[in-house]
Amino acid sequence: MDNTVAKAVQSTKQPNVCVWLKPDGQVDRQVDRSLEEHIACIQSASVAWIDYTINDMDKDLEKVAAMAGFTQLPIQKLLSGFLSSYEDADTELGIMMPAIIVTGFEIKVRPVIILIKNNFLMTIHEGDVNRIMKFARYAPTFLKKAKADNRADRLTLILERILDENNDRNFEYLREIEKHGDDISKRLIDEDLDKKIVAREIYEMKHVLIIYLNALWASKDVIDSLRYGDADLITDDEKLLGRIGILSDNIDRHIELSEQMSNVLASGLEVMQSIYNNRLQTMNNRFAIVTAYLTVFGTAFLWPNTIATVVSSVPWDMSEAWWYIPFLIISTIIATGISFLWVWRMWYYTQDDTLKKKR
Repeated sequence: MDNTVAKAVQSTKQPNVCVWLKPDGQVDRQVDRSLEEHIACIQSASVAWIDYTINDMDKDLEKVAAMAGFTQLPIQKLLSGFLSSYEDADTELGIMMPAIIVTGFEIKVRPVIILIKNNFLMTIHEGDVNRIMKFARYAPTFLKKAKADNRADRLTLILERILDENNDRNFEYLREIEKHGDDISKRLIDEDLDKKIVAREIYEMKHVLIIYLNALWASKDVIDSLRYGDADLITDDEKLLGRIGILSDNIDRHIELSEQMSNVLASGLEVMQSIYNNRLQTMNNRFAIVTAYLTVFGTAFLWPNTIATVVSSVPWDMSEAWWYIPFLIISTIIATGISFLWVWRMWYYTQDDTLKKKR
């Protein structure tokens, strides 16, 4: 690949880094060089690491991998994995790890490609994945202090550190998810807030958690494939493989925390359902009370209405029936009083039973 093509695929968001350990124990580092220059510098190195940033993973990865000398790995198959992938071609090893990015209620999972061959390890990612830059700062010191007997041990140490850096950054987003979950729980007690908004936020947060858990499980699958040291390029040293096993245990703990957080959000949905049910029950009770009062008042007015109906059916001389209107008024008052006493007595006994249950 010529320099023109290399510049086209190279991202300008982050500097490319190359760190290598010489046979005499000295460590060199160069930044913002072309991939050809990086490859040329590490030919005689004992072990080296290249971090390379590209613009588009789907379009540019295969070109960059071929340029770095990785010809045995099925690059498209490596990219086709669900969030993560592991491809062992004996002399070459390809790994895809998920890099999680959470912003509010939005989550993105970006691939981090790790390629291993001969004496060097190469990480490839897009410009919005910057979690490896911290290791790039301390890589020369790390390589100088790394105590390893052979090349496979050194490569495994570098790989373990990169995986640890990626996992730590992924784990940090769980705190942000927990903070959003706590904010949602706090808003649940606000009676004036539209609960439809909170319900949607709970759904969106659960969606973020599902994707987050999928990414953690994908990371665990790859690390479990590495922890037994079956690949030729990975060390057989049990102590070094134990460090990779610790990474798997850390992922297990964060998976448990994420599942607990998912249960908390699920309980929040249950609380909202209970709130809606209580409101509906309260409304039904009010309608029932109104219906009862209307029925009682209708019954109260039914008495004078019946009297008026009976009187009107008899041929009275209404000019002489001076008692008719006072009789209607008195009967209405008596019927209303009896109805009021009945309603008050029923309400009193209902309240008395409620107080006894509370006690």
